[in-house]
Amino acid sequence: MSGSASATKRGFSAFLKSDPQRLHVAAHSHHPWPDVSFEGQQQAWHDAAQLMDGKWERVFGQVLPQAQAWIARALRLSDPATLVFAPNTHELLVRMLSCFQPPVRILTTDGEFASFERQVRRLSEDGLVQVTRVPVAPAPSLGERLAGAAAAGGYDVLFFSQVLFGTGVVVGDIAAIVAAVADDRAFVVIDGYHGFMALPTDLSAIADRAFYLAGGYKYAMAGEGVCFAHCPPGFGPRPRDTGWYADAGAMQGGEPTIAYPTDGRRFFGATFDPSGLYRFNAVQRWLSSMGWTVAEIHRHVVRLQRRFLAGLAQAPPGPLDFAALVAGPDSGTHGHLLAFDHPQAAAVEQMLAGRHVVVDHRGSRVRVGFGIYHDTDDIDHLLDRLQSAP
Repeated sequence: MSGSASATKRGFSAFLKSDPQRLHVAAHSHHPWPDVSFEGQQQAWHDAAQLMDGKWERVFGQVLPQAQAWIARALRLSDPATLVFAPNTHELLVRMLSCFQPPVRILTTDGEFASFERQVRRLSEDGLVQVTRVPVAPAPSLGERLAGAAAAGGYDVLFFSQVLFGTGVVVGDIAAIVAAVADDRAFVVIDGYHGFMALPTDLSAIADRAFYLAGGYKYAMAGEGVCFAHCPPGFGPRPRDTGWYADAGAMQGGEPTIAYPTDGRRFFGATFDPSGLYRFNAVQRWLSSMGWTVAEIHRHVVRLQRRFLAGLAQAPPGPLDFAALVAGPDSGTHGHLLAFDHPQAAAVEQMLAGRHVVVDHRGSRVRVGFGIYHDTDDIDHLLDRLQSAP
C-alpha cells in the first residue's frame, strides 16, 4: 500500500466517522470523498465570494486547466486541451449524438449503463437511432466479438464500456477494438466511468480516434458534477446541441455564423457549478502527495479482492456465495467491483444494511467494491459480518 494504511484511512475521516458502525463496501457506487475535498469545496465558495463574476476567469484560467492536466496525466494524453467538462457524462453523450443526421446507426453492447440504454431506447421509439447490440455473454470473447462487429461497419457510432457496470468485467483490449473500426468517420465512444482512476489506462495510441467519457463520482473520489470527455481532433466539429461556453466570445459581438473552437471546448454546454473541479483538484493533489498512482490503487484493490474471495471460498454458505461470483481479479480482465448472482439481490442488500454493511445491486447481481479507504482489517470484518448475517 502506498504510504501507510492508517494515514490513508485518516484522510477519509469525515465520511468514516459519520457512522462508525457502517462498513461501506460500495466504492464502485458512491466512493467516499477524502477530507481534502472539503477544502476544495470551501475554496470554490471563497473564490465566488471574493471575485464574484471574476471567478470565471480563475475557473477557466487556473482551476479547469489544472483538472485537465491531472486527467491527461492519468490517461497518457499529450494534449489536455482535448478535454471538456460537463455536470454529467449523459450531457456529453447527447451532444455527441447531435453531430449526426438521424437516424443514427449505433453499435453497442447489451450491458451498457441505464442512462445510455434508456436514452437510445427512447430515441429508437421515434426512429431517430437504430441500435445493434452485441451480447456481453460469454464475457471472455466479448472484446473479440465487438471488434468483429466493428470491422463489419455499417454504423455511425460505436459505444462501449471500458468496464461493464453490472459485472466489473473489462470489455477487452480497447485499442484493438478501436483499431478494428472500419469507417474512419464513425465516432468511437468509450464509457470509462468504471475504468478512470481504477485501472491503469493509456489512451495515447487512440487519442486521435476515440472519445472517452468518465467522471469524479466514483473512483476519482471527487463527487458529482465533474465529468469530462476526451474529444479526438476533427470528430464532431459543430455539435447541434451546444451552449455559450463553446464560444464565449460570441457574447461580445455576435458572429454571422455559429463559431466553434477546434479543441475539446467545441463540446461545451452552458453555465455549470465549478465546485466539482475544485474538489477534483484537491483530491488529485492529495493522492499525489500520498504516493498513490492509479497502478498502486489498482494493486491495492486487487489484493483486497483476493483476500475477500479467499475468505469467502473457505466460509460456509451465506448471503454471498463464492460460487455465485460472476468474475474475479484472477481472470486478469476485471475492474474494482465484484458481482454475485443472487435471485433475491435486493433482499440481500437490505439484509446486509441491517448489519451496517453497504453494498448495492443491479438486477439479480449484488455488487461489492473496495477502495483505498479499506485495509485488510475491513475485509476481515466484512467476512465476519457476512457470516453473522441470517
